[in-house]
Amino acid sequence: MLSSITPTETAPYLEPIINLLDKGGFVVGLLLVLSVAALTLIVAKMIQFLRAGLGRHKTAKTAVELWRKGYREEAYKSVQRHRSPVSNAAAHTMRGLQNNALEQSLVREDVERVCLLHLNSLRSHFRALEMIAQIAPLLGLFGTVLGMIAAFQAMADAGAQVNPSDLASGIWVALLTTAVGLAVAIPTSVMLTFFESRVEREQAAMEVIVTHLFTGAATEDDRAVVSVRNRKAKLEVA
Repeated sequence: MLSSITPTETAPYLEPIINLLDKGGFVVGLLLVLSVAALTLIVAKMIQFLRAGLGRHKTAKTAVELWRKGYREEAYKSVQRHRSPVSNAAAHTMRGLQNNALEQSLVREDVERVCLLHLNSLRSHFRALEMIAQIAPLLGLFGTVLGMIAAFQAMADAGAQVNPSDLASGIWVALLTTAVGLAVAIPTSVMLTFFESRVEREQAAMEVIVTHLFTGAATEDDRAVVSVRNRKAKLEVA
């Protein structure tokens, strides 16, 4: 077993892990597996968010200003070159609004579909991180209960020859699994909350940008209608 491995047979950086596994048993082993899984998912999500350009909304905001001033081609080209979800949603909206054959309701539905795909991709693996954050402390508590049972069983077997130091040693080893479980759950929960807040901010930015584009298009349509009515009125007067 692990206790039979001497320190000289392992690398120095592995000694704490070996000792932890030796004292905590299979529960600590499971918790270490969960910690590796959580770390892998966290790093993967951070890389995904960096590549997606989350929080970079300047290009999309500038494109909206160009769009509302009438420079539609320049606005579309500027967001088309950017990979962020907000810029992608803006480009999709502009492309749909430039197609006069489509009604705005159809364009809006298509934009909502694209935004939903982006958000679902950003939220991928959130459930796995949430599950790790919930299971890790429970698994640690389970290991503590098993350790306490073993400690009190050893005390009962010893009878009148109970050594308080042995009992204390058994209890702190039992509590070790709870500490490991919390050490896995707390940072996982913190990072999950951070990721969720970033996605929520990105969703809000997408909604604002898309709404500005639609309201800008509606304003221009209203102005066109008013202009046509004014011309008709002038012709009737003439």
